[in-house]
Amino acid sequence: MKHLLAAILITGAFFGCNKQIQAPVTYNNSNPPTPPVVATDNLTYLALGDSYTIGEAVNATQSYPYQLAAQLTQAGHITANPTIVARTGWTTDELINAINASGTAGKKYSIVTLLIGVNNQYRGYSKAVYRSEFAKLLSTAIDYANGDKAHVFVISIPNWGLTPFASGYDRKTIGDDVEQFNLINKDETNKQGVAWVDIGPAYSKTSTDATLTAGDGLHPAAGMYSLWVQALAPVVLSNLK
Repeated sequence: MKHLLAAILITGAFFGCNKQIQAPVTYNNSNPPTPPVVATDNLTYLALGDSYTIGEAVNATQSYPYQLAAQLTQAGHITANPTIVARTGWTTDELINAINASGTAGKKYSIVTLLIGVNNQYRGYSKAVYRSEFAKLLSTAIDYANGDKAHVFVISIPNWGLTPFASGYDRKTIGDDVEQFNLINKDETNKQGVAWVDIGPAYSKTSTDATLTAGDGLHPAAGMYSLWVQALAPVVLSNLK
């Protein structure tokens, strides 16, 4: 019996020698610990657009698609780096052609965003043609989302008339014209039952805060894209539930 007791004591000492005494943890009931965010899925994301989508004049990771993907991941919806089909200067017809040549045909994505039209406005293109081509692009976006309209998000066109680049232009005329294009894309978006996200209120801060515009005097700085994501992310997260 003595030998058995000695063996138990020796064994207990061996397994316990590496353990450190932990201080008891107490919590204030008025401020309980925040539970960790548990990842729920792995999402893919396709962003369609122009210079605003690629993040012209900022680092790619500072563009709104990358910031949105990071925000969704932080919220527990693990999202891969976005696939981006966009280029500075593209109009609706150029985006349509680029999609056809992008190698994404037949692929499906968890989330699709669409922001296009500022170059149609800048070049003075027909609004009727814009409506037709935007509607086609929206249908394409829905197809990329495997027909799930709740996972497609249209973003309004920023009013570039508020930027330093627009000095020397008629800012009011630009703003009014951009608004007309936005009325078109909003109307087509509503017809399809897709979410339309207005970044106009955020973009209006451009005229009073120079840090929100990139060094080229035209495109958004990283901080402005963050404001866009503040408007966009809650809508996306709500539709992912």
